[in-house]
Amino acid sequence: MHISAKADYAMRALLELAREPSRPLTCEAIASSQEIPFRFLKSVVGELRRAGLVRSQRGCEGGYWLGRAAEEITLLDVTRAVDGELITLRGEPLAGLDYPGPATGLPDVWREVEAGAAAVLGGVTLTSLLTGGATGATGVTGAAGAARTEALARRGAA
Repeated sequence: MHISAKADYAMRALLELAREPSRPLTCEAIASSQEIPFRFLKSVVGELRRAGLVRSQRGCEGGYWLGRAAEEITLLDVTRAVDGELITLRGEPLAGLDYPGPATGLPDVWREVEAGAAAVLGGVTLTSLLTGGATGATGVTGAAGAARTEALARRGAA
């Protein structure tokens, strides 16, 4: 799985906004704090705004706020907002992937990898990252982490 710079920057920007929910932050402030290229961040924040993950206000008192509560925004939401499909193969979604002969089972493995990644990212909210609740190698705690561990154990990988 490839984590794009766009997804990384989007998550970092949202964490900055979640840390200071009472006041708007400018792109300049976020870019400076997170050491993100300003021009790139502007386009990323635009995508987050279109996805409803941030809201904006123009003017001298303006800036950006979270579009939803931090506990409602998962890393999966952010990734899908800026990158679309979580995992693609040669730029195509995995849903209709089908191989002949001895490779027949391979698309199911790719879809399982995607489902596992979605479970991990969907189990981590901005709030859990800010409060230190996302820990360990997977970054997943609670029910999502238990479900992932159980799935791995069923496959004999735990």
